[in-house]
Amino acid sequence: MSIYARIYADQVFEFVEVSGDISTMYHPSMIWVCMDGIEPAPAIGWKAIEMDGAWQFSPPGLPIVVPEPLSEIIAAERFRREGSGVTVEGLSIETTRDSQALIASTGLSAVLDPDYRCNFKTAAGFVEIGSAQIIAIAKAVRAHVQACFDREHALLQAIEAGEYRDEMLNEGWPDSATPTTKP
Repeated sequence: MSIYARIYADQVFEFVEVSGDISTMYHPSMIWVCMDGIEPAPAIGWKAIEMDGAWQFSPPGLPIVVPEPLSEIIAAERFRREGSGVTVEGLSIETTRDSQALIASTGLSAVLDPDYRCNFKTAAGFVEIGSAQIIAIAKAVRAHVQACFDREHALLQAIEAGEYRDEMLNEGWPDSATPTTKP
């Protein structure tokens, strides 16, 4: 005999004890979870959530604490690294999402008008730059951001292949301290 909890609206709704295949005894839309070996055993009204094929339970009023999926941890690290900045021709350039958008639009202006100049704000303050520098900055920022996405992709592939190790999260990212373009 096994005890099963019926899950309804993300809560333990009822318990039944059966000796057969519960999936053949009730409508297939009902969610039943075998309680054999689950400690502490939940009670009616407890919260229930399925995470990666395993059920997690918590008493009412307490949050269910589940580990953050590894893919989300890697994406968060990529986002952090993506915005870490680059050095181009001796200028410290921000690479936040807002900065990327501004640099892309400035780069478009430089492509459309080879004589275009602007006052560009770096991490150290304003500098006047021309089209060639603007394009160099846009290319370096794009290369940095793409390298971050490429590293995220490689880490996700390592997970799929079963080769991921926790220390890999801190390895292989582009080094923003190294100039991407020489002066």
